[in-house]
Amino acid sequence: MGRVKKGRAVSGWVIIDKPAGVGSTTVVNKVKWAFQAQKAGHAGTLDPDATGVLAIALGEATKTVPYVTDGMKCYHFRVAFGAATSSDDASGAVLETREARPTDAQIEAALAAFRGDILQVPPQVSAVKVDGERAYDLAREGVEMDLVARPLRVERLEVLGRPDVDHVDLEMICGKGGYVRSIARDLGQALGCLGHVAWLRRIWSGPFEAAGAATMEDIERLARSDEIDALLRPLELGLADLPELPATPEGAARLRNGNPGMVFASDVDWGEEAWASHQGRAVAVGIYKAGELHPSRVFNL
Repeated sequence: MGRVKKGRAVSGWVIIDKPAGVGSTTVVNKVKWAFQAQKAGHAGTLDPDATGVLAIALGEATKTVPYVTDGMKCYHFRVAFGAATSSDDASGAVLETREARPTDAQIEAALAAFRGDILQVPPQVSAVKVDGERAYDLAREGVEMDLVARPLRVERLEVLGRPDVDHVDLEMICGKGGYVRSIARDLGQALGCLGHVAWLRRIWSGPFEAAGAATMEDIERLARSDEIDALLRPLELGLADLPELPATPEGAARLRNGNPGMVFASDVDWGEEAWASHQGRAVAVGIYKAGELHPSRVFNL
């Protein structure tokens, strides 16, 4: 006999405007507690000092996390020139300083190398795993690592403003695995003045925006009450980047049992990943083949 799960079988997305000074895991655990949810996860970590969109999946919505994580994200951030730090942001120890400061024209010219498909070395203090351990844990122990450069797609990197000679504000839209701190570090190196992130805010992540997101004060105020479910957003929003295929009633029943089910397809290609719906709710994600969806994930809603 299987172990009975504790908590409510609640499913959906909760979008938090994360404040500075708290870690992503702490926020996820607080939201899980407040909703009394059986299961929770998030679609992309934010550093403790960063603010903005933290998309938290509850219950069956956790099965859609990879599709939000793989989506594009938008960041606004400030680069402070003149110093390199151990964490590539303002919380780290200063490793080196320089007096040089770039002109606006030099910044514009340097940004070109950071657009498109680039290779990026993660910060020493990052969640990248090295021999099974997190880089940030090794960094705290004083271990210096040669982290491998990783591919990153940068769709947009533009100047938002230049508050003073020591700083520049930027907007970046990038794909999965982007480190804003690495952009600040590498931009400072390219300009010969060094640099680090002064502040960082995630504006949107996939289909989720900071505008209208819940605050931690909202979570505290509504915790474990009937009203808190008003903060839930549909599970299906996490599948926004995949084509939707309505299933026949018989197809939906087969899909719920993990079998290929008949769907109505329009312009979806054979072998393309899609999700099946029935009566407006997600049934499964899978591969479309000859009028049927072959499920890889099934939703128990």
